[in-house]
Amino acid sequence: MKKWIGLFLLFVLIGCQANPVFETEKRIIRREAVHSDNIAINRKGDTLYTANIDVNTVTIIDVKTRKKKGEIPVGKEPRQLTLSPDEQFLYVSCMHDDRVDIISLKEEKVVDHIKTGIEPFGLVTSQDGKTLYVANYRSGTVSVVDLESKKVKKEIRVGDRPRTVAIAADGKKLYVPHYLDAKISVIDTKRNRVIKEISLAPSPNQVDRKKSQGIPNTLEQFVIAPDGKKAYVPHLLTNIDTPIQFEETVFPAISVIDLEKDEELLGERKELFAAMNVKDVKNETIIVSNPYDVAFQPDGSKMYAVMSGSEDLVVFDLARGGNATQILRRIEGNNPRGIVISPDGKTLFVHNAMSHDLAVIKAGEKSPYAKAKEVKGTIPLIANDSLSPLVREGKTIFYSANSDEFAAAITGNNWMSCASCHSDGEINGLTLLTPKGPRNVPSNVLTTKTGLFMWDGSRDEFSDYIHTVQNEMGGMTTIDPGKPLPKDVQHMYDALFAYLDAPDSFPVPKSPYRNKDGSLTAKAKEGEELFNGKGNCLSCHGGEYFTDSVQAVDEHGKLTTANTSYLHDIGTTNPNDKASKGDARAHFTNPRTTKQWDTPTLRGVWATAPYLHDGSAKTIEEAIERHKTKEIPSLTQGEIAAIAEYVRSLE
Repeated sequence: MKKWIGLFLLFVLIGCQANPVFETEKRIIRREAVHSDNIAINRKGDTLYTANIDVNTVTIIDVKTRKKKGEIPVGKEPRQLTLSPDEQFLYVSCMHDDRVDIISLKEEKVVDHIKTGIEPFGLVTSQDGKTLYVANYRSGTVSVVDLESKKVKKEIRVGDRPRTVAIAADGKKLYVPHYLDAKISVIDTKRNRVIKEISLAPSPNQVDRKKSQGIPNTLEQFVIAPDGKKAYVPHLLTNIDTPIQFEETVFPAISVIDLEKDEELLGERKELFAAMNVKDVKNETIIVSNPYDVAFQPDGSKMYAVMSGSEDLVVFDLARGGNATQILRRIEGNNPRGIVISPDGKTLFVHNAMSHDLAVIKAGEKSPYAKAKEVKGTIPLIANDSLSPLVREGKTIFYSANSDEFAAAITGNNWMSCASCHSDGEINGLTLLTPKGPRNVPSNVLTTKTGLFMWDGSRDEFSDYIHTVQNEMGGMTTIDPGKPLPKDVQHMYDALFAYLDAPDSFPVPKSPYRNKDGSLTAKAKEGEELFNGKGNCLSCHGGEYFTDSVQAVDEHGKLTTANTSYLHDIGTTNPNDKASKGDARAHFTNPRTTKQWDTPTLRGVWATAPYLHDGSAKTIEEAIERHKTKEIPSLTQGEIAAIAEYVRSLE
């Protein structure tokens, strides 16, 4: 009898180890690693969930029928979602409402909300389902939420722009990538504190500037492989020490992290022209751009990566060297940002963020010779688009590096999108070399409201950006910029402008430097008085947008580059700056010296470091001190700190 009891207990133990989850008397315990994403699939593989970022809904898809089961309204800008271990609830980060919505999957509706830090993004539940971890993009924290009380029990400070989140299979570690500074915080979930920070290494310069090199940034995801030993991070490499040129500036990469040592495996990084090098029928390298998400065969033999810019799927054979073996060109739909695989490894589902649909791809299974093949047609996710057709078109163009899709190529040979430098539409924290000298990549927040464009105020119409497209992105090269743009090309610029101008596209980020009730701190109030008085900051940074550039108009009140009265020399010229004779679009009526600088807005400036046109000021305090005006020498260090505190509070 004892023998049979022992065998029974052995079978139970083996069953628990083989199954990624098991149910205790009270709750289900998850045993596999999980990462936050804009798409999720349940364990059975019969249901999909998507966060529809700008439509403010979550969609539920029946995998068998490949039809929409439901579309649930949620808060503003739902970015990522995650399932509870028992799969009874879906948690959704509502970025612009500073909250997480809780969806009951039984009731198919939002049943509760959790207040978080500023702009929640990634989120995962603990393996026992008792805790929710939320990365707050603007607050620089991870909220630890007790799901029984729905209250934040701790805020873990992690640093700049934490974005997505992943939890290890044993639940002991949480991994939180920082979007722009290429770091990954490792959090001990028992002690709720950061125990290590992994920094991705720059890829060294190469003699051939067209080969992958540069500083890692825009870390989009952190996905743990099925065996739990490694994680894969899709991101960009940006080359900052050569003049901007579409083939020499931005490169796609996927970095690999050793999760046993929590260190990068630099030798395994997958880069264009190295591990990511597949030839076409003409024996030319297929260029891909803007890697966003990855998924694996259940046995870990293959990895599938979606390229959101060039709109491709890249297949890597991890069992045989790890190099790319196939590029499935042009996934149907626009801007693929998420990917999941069915539990049997046969089907991939790709979430297109701009067309709001799912592409279905047959994975090719385990065989190294099998090819991924797309199923014709997509699965629609939304009933109604919240954006106007023109704004949607402009947003799609902004995030696209597809050289074949539009009236004129926005980029040369699929290399880069607008978002390749303006990460997620804003900054990338880097200073790039241009023919005029070093230029700090500016944010698009309020860009259509704050007067002249460019650091030197040399553009007064958005269509003038054809010079950027031609000279930096390699697109529209057959068009004469000195002549009126062709009607269909002008429409593209009108659509881009409509997207940038839409109030919900780039809201001014809330400041974490204010009191919890949103009011100014005592120090910021002191700084406000100095800003308006002794510091004389209002002489340039005045009005609703804290800039005088909006006053650069002609006698008819129209913005013009000919009005240089609001360009300033504040002593911040870089030795590498070069004068300009103007450009063809303005018929060379907009020359600029190296001492003429446009006044940037200060609203939301706390989130746009580094500062000044060349990115040479790392902090707001340093930027203030660098102003060679008569008022600055009269300010004490304490007064400069107070002004900086006020400026950091501006929203």
